[in-house]
Amino acid sequence: MSKSIRTVFTAVAATVSLACFAAPAMADTPWQAHHPRREEVNNRLGNQNARIHQEVKEGEMSHAKAARLHAADHRIRMRERRDAAAHGGHITRHEKARLNRRENRVSRRIGQ
Repeated sequence: MSKSIRTVFTAVAATVSLACFAAPAMADTPWQAHHPRREEVNNRLGNQNARIHQEVKEGEMSHAKAARLHAADHRIRMRERRDAAAHGGHITRHEKARLNRRENRVSRRIGQ
């Protein structure tokens, strides 16, 4: 892989990971006490983010793969936010189940 492509992948991974860190930083907001489904989904996304970073740090995952996984988690987070916005700040059981299935797919890809 050329140096410029590696630089682009690194920049993308950094951008996506910063976006992923921003949401968990808001973990102590009032909606959590009233919307445990959102809390569960967002906590899980935060855990997956940490696992991806750990795999990269240990040299077990490339930066390119990390960028793809961060992008997938980002899409899940955006879907969760759209679902919550459509229902007054919470997500339904059906939406949570759908988000969990998507998180499961990403989680399996982390360990590969």
